[in-house]
Amino acid sequence: MWFTGTLLNLLTVLAGSLVGLVLGDQLPTRLRENVVAGVGLFVLVMGVKFAIDTASLLYLLGAIIIGGVIGSLWGIERRLNAFGESIQRRVAAPGATSTVAEGFVTASIVFCVGPLTFLGAIRNGLTGDGSLLLIKSVLDGFTAIAFAATLGWGVLLSLIVILLYQGGLAAGASLFAGLLSDAQLREMSAVGGLLIVGVGLKLLRVRDVQVADYVPAIVVAPLLVAAATSIGGGVPK
Repeated sequence: MWFTGTLLNLLTVLAGSLVGLVLGDQLPTRLRENVVAGVGLFVLVMGVKFAIDTASLLYLLGAIIIGGVIGSLWGIERRLNAFGESIQRRVAAPGATSTVAEGFVTASIVFCVGPLTFLGAIRNGLTGDGSLLLIKSVLDGFTAIAFAATLGWGVLLSLIVILLYQGGLAAGASLFAGLLSDAQLREMSAVGGLLIVGVGLKLLRVRDVQVADYVPAIVVAPLLVAAATSIGGGVPK
């Protein structure tokens, strides 16, 4: 079902936040870094697994190039970063003694602004596969521990944003599931896998790939499949 991944994500963030509130600032930094690196390795392998399922590498190449150009022209990554920084500046008012607002905003941005949120919710809504949101849930759970330990109970308020934003994406995608062919869904998944590889590289600090700029490639992929089918009736080799 389309809501399973979001429900799991809500539970892990809730559990992580509660653990963080109990632990306070006693959680070792090295432990947090090792967990993130482990998740990064797993995400990298999962992305490769999805990407190699493409029927043709030309679909992947075309989608990632066209989508990357569109995303770069729109400045998706830059705009998201600027949005997050502007909110952080507003909540970090001089003389402020409470971290509730900062915890809420910081957690909401980290948990809801990212490729895994978009890709996972869309995949969950289209196919019912919640595997990407499962990985995201694990990562968010441990991140919530760190945030709650340092920023307090405001992190719990991000649950509302996750429910509305991520759940809304999954619900919307479920409405369009019947409009796409199996071939189009396969290429969307493959392109999504390629973007997830970029996420893994970021988590491992191997390369700071501007993954958000390539998100339009997910929409480009089914369009390329439709164009290839209408023109040649087959799959490009």
